[in-house]
Amino acid sequence: MKKLLKRLLVAAPMLAMGFICGILVGRYGLYAEESGLPGGVFGAMAVLFAGFVLAMYLQIAVHEAGHLVFGLLTGYQFCSYRLGSLMILREDGRLRLRRFSLAGTGGQCLMTPPPWSETLPVVLYNLGGCLMNLAASLVCFLLWLPLRSHWLGALPLVCALVGLVYALLNGIPMKAGGVDNDGRNVRSLTRSPNARRAFWVQMKICEAQAKGLRLCQMPEDWFLWPEEDLDNPLVASIGVFACNRLMDQQRLSEAREAMEGLLARETDMPGLYRSLLTCDLIFCRLTAGDETGARGLLTADLQRFLRSMKTYPTVLRTQYALAVTEGDTAQAQKHLAAFEKMARHYPYPADVESERELMALLGAAAV
Repeated sequence: MKKLLKRLLVAAPMLAMGFICGILVGRYGLYAEESGLPGGVFGAMAVLFAGFVLAMYLQIAVHEAGHLVFGLLTGYQFCSYRLGSLMILREDGRLRLRRFSLAGTGGQCLMTPPPWSETLPVVLYNLGGCLMNLAASLVCFLLWLPLRSHWLGALPLVCALVGLVYALLNGIPMKAGGVDNDGRNVRSLTRSPNARRAFWVQMKICEAQAKGLRLCQMPEDWFLWPEEDLDNPLVASIGVFACNRLMDQQRLSEAREAMEGLLARETDMPGLYRSLLTCDLIFCRLTAGDETGARGLLTADLQRFLRSMKTYPTVLRTQYALAVTEGDTAQAQKHLAAFEKMARHYPYPADVESERELMALLGAAAV
């Protein structure tokens, strides 16, 4: 019953917006006919659909801008801003354009946090996106008022509705796609010092990556994760980064043991991290000669993940390793070529360097 209620809570705003859009089609279809818009009701549907698509991208941009604005107001500094696959990254003190996409996310704004303290400001930074969506919705609603009797009024009204839905879906504490939303993050951050520390560490890791540092070059104490609070996804994620650091140090047997232990535990690790960790475990087993154990991890869900993240460095390295151990030279070269294509635009060159070194462990020319 509890799971059903959570699903209904997630679905309710979208269902409500669909119902309202249906009403708008009928209402603005009449206005469209009166004002001579070609197609009448169908013309209104086309306008609403175009407005809906435009509003989604606009509200995603506004949401991430909210994290940026409220982060700056509370002592954070700009690190990167991404909309779709286009990323603006601060690199060597300059802003550079990069290409980077992450399945299940329409955008992301990462900030450099202020120095660590128990009173680290986390609420406004995390809820800034929701607040900005609400503000944008209000502006769109005010723009709609003088146009409410014209078919053009559908555009600001749809944008207002989309912004309201985004604010609710991100602000009401819940999981969305297996990941804690902003509201749920705020709830855990305000309750758990370990979660606040883990959040700070993740932001610092992003800052260090933007500066060209590899995980093995970052302070070791960032990667110490407590035994308690592992049911918190932020804390569990530090365990993932600790395993990633062992991979970067090429301590593969230790990484394999750590990953097997972490994956076997009952944690609230984000699904994305769990899948990437499984990819690393496959690689460790392959390099240790345990091909049967490696292929036993290739579940249907993981294979779908590999397809959805086919341009991600860890995924390409995993696919390359599988092809090499199969003796499929053509497929190995195909994945290697895709890796090099990705590397030209990937925002973190140090990560690419680390991946190349791991690929070279397979005994092939991967540089």
